[in-house]
Amino acid sequence: MPQNPNVTALAAPLLHPESVAIVGASDDPRKTTGRPQRFLAAAGFTGTAWFINPSRETVQGEKAYPSLSALPGVPDHVYVMTGAEAAVDAVAEASRLGVPVVTVLSSGFAEEGEQGQAREDRLRAAAAQGPTRVVGPSSLGVVNPRSGVMLTGNAAFGEPDTPTGGIFVASQSGSLIGALVSRARERGIGFAGLVSTGGEADLSLGEICSATLDDPAITSYALFLESLRHAGDLAEFAAAAHRAGKPVAVYKLGRSDEARALTVSHTGALAGEDSEAEAFFRACGFARVSTFEGLCEAPALLERVPADGPARPRVGVVTTTGGGAAIMVDQLALRGLSVRGPSHELVERMADAGAPIPHSLIADLGLAGARHDVVSAALRELQDSGEFDLVLFVIGSSARLNPELAVQALAERGGHAVPVVGFALPEAPEAATILASSGVPAFRTPESCADAIAAAFSRQSARIVPESVSGLPGGTPELLDEQDSAELLASIGMPTLPAMALKTASLGEDVALPFAYPVVVKALSDQLAHKTDAGGVVLGVTDAEGLRDAARTIVEEVAQKAGINVDRVLVQPMADPGVGEVLIGYRRSADVGPVVVLSTGGVTAEIYDDSAVRLAPVDRETAHAMIGEVTGLKVLTGYRGASPGDLDALADAIVALSRLAVEQPSVIEAEANPVRVRTDGVVALDALVRCVKGTDRA
Repeated sequence: MPQNPNVTALAAPLLHPESVAIVGASDDPRKTTGRPQRFLAAAGFTGTAWFINPSRETVQGEKAYPSLSALPGVPDHVYVMTGAEAAVDAVAEASRLGVPVVTVLSSGFAEEGEQGQAREDRLRAAAAQGPTRVVGPSSLGVVNPRSGVMLTGNAAFGEPDTPTGGIFVASQSGSLIGALVSRARERGIGFAGLVSTGGEADLSLGEICSATLDDPAITSYALFLESLRHAGDLAEFAAAAHRAGKPVAVYKLGRSDEARALTVSHTGALAGEDSEAEAFFRACGFARVSTFEGLCEAPALLERVPADGPARPRVGVVTTTGGGAAIMVDQLALRGLSVRGPSHELVERMADAGAPIPHSLIADLGLAGARHDVVSAALRELQDSGEFDLVLFVIGSSARLNPELAVQALAERGGHAVPVVGFALPEAPEAATILASSGVPAFRTPESCADAIAAAFSRQSARIVPESVSGLPGGTPELLDEQDSAELLASIGMPTLPAMALKTASLGEDVALPFAYPVVVKALSDQLAHKTDAGGVVLGVTDAEGLRDAARTIVEEVAQKAGINVDRVLVQPMADPGVGEVLIGYRRSADVGPVVVLSTGGVTAEIYDDSAVRLAPVDRETAHAMIGEVTGLKVLTGYRGASPGDLDALADAIVALSRLAVEQPSVIEAEANPVRVRTDGVVALDALVRCVKGTDRA
């Protein structure tokens, strides 16, 4: 959806309306449609609130109007809580009146198939007749606890005093908003706004977030995503959030294998939905958390830890409970983070400062150390030492029973350049509130604590190019045969083997090859994506007679196993063994645009969950980082005295294939597999390309 030129003007009517109207307001405050009126009153909304119910003169003691047109003024924000057809009519009426924002609770749109999609199209068209932008449909509403705006039917907001703070929440799931608020309520975590984006028929989640970036009270973002629809708008927001210095935490569903979309190549299995999302979030500079609890707890840490921090941070752990600290160390290790013990010199300085600890991985103050002066001294020495990038304090029972001791001491250390965070082993809501109010990130579970630390230090600056996040080009996909595929890849800089195509009908004659035997013989067809599976490859052919025999075998095998008539074969010289093999793949994702994939090579590449995925194109530094991420490629570094592979040449090949994103926009899928890595270069042994038919290729 193109960016609306007035998107920055959305924040006022969206979050700070001076007047609101509820269409479909109920006289029963217990009903979903009666809640917003009750919530607005309880929250102290000081603006004007109007209520639309054509069948009543009053609702909950307030005057009811028959329609929006009957109101004495034009509301800034309308919340529609009617059936689907009535909702379309309400949006049309709001648009005629010039209402800036309408939020639609109603369901019965695109999620209900063809008829619902037609209804959604009418909803969108109705809004487009005027200046109206629509949140939803199926939106559980918009909340701004700072100004008492409670345009929601979510029962979780029935509790008074929704906590205020700097986090703006945008969620594609409405019920999740109430869950976040309930979890944050007793932890001192507050919100600057919460929006349920619903079906995003008009306003996307990315557009809504972009509209709020100029709000100085919003210091960070927490996003709950079910899908990456409107990823282009999300990329626009990511780039703008980076410029504004406002970090973003994201939790996305769809990590399971069942969510992956397979395509023709092995690359399709490797770059499934979640891998593509991971690459997208990395490019956006988002910190992806894997625990729901971490989604509301992580933003406080993100505000303290800048992007592009050390990939392997030096984490120091200080504690008054050795068992709790051990749990924390395990959770950090599971996420690839290592705890660093204090040096001998630091242990001596801590003892001199009145905070003695044994020399070990954990700075254990012991139960007797849960005193304000001891904890203060310990934290001061740890933070001032220069040995740590982050200090984690695991607090024992004093967090719940005597928060004025260790917890208060921790709260006083939040302003140091080396951030401190707290995890209380017991349930300690008062301690969490004290820490949150002082700017010290606090965590309820060891899992969410480790999750947030890992997400914070893996976060990079936004490198997203919003214009590159586009869907698939129109047209009919066609598979190129291997010869055409290899020629296309060679044209962008991918090293390939020399090859010669031969018609099977002419193999009765002696054939002069431009290279020496032994050779490999392959079926050559634009209908055959995987030749090995169909018996379409014969290796180690040593002479002309063997070449003819191989061609006959291939014709018979492919016809029998794949039902394809092969009239040509491709002949290539056998390549030397090299050091190892990799797969380099490329595809255009319908959600996030072009991606490049690196994995171990061969026919079983997709069996192993061992790949690196990035948005394309990539530079050489990123390509080297991808190589380092794939565990199976450690052998290329000279494992156990073996000769190392040419990793620079491999990085160049990754960069070359990734440039399909800008040089060959018609290509929707490409793969070099395997790519043989040598001590002095690389070469693609096989190639597969699929592109959109009828589009010019360079």
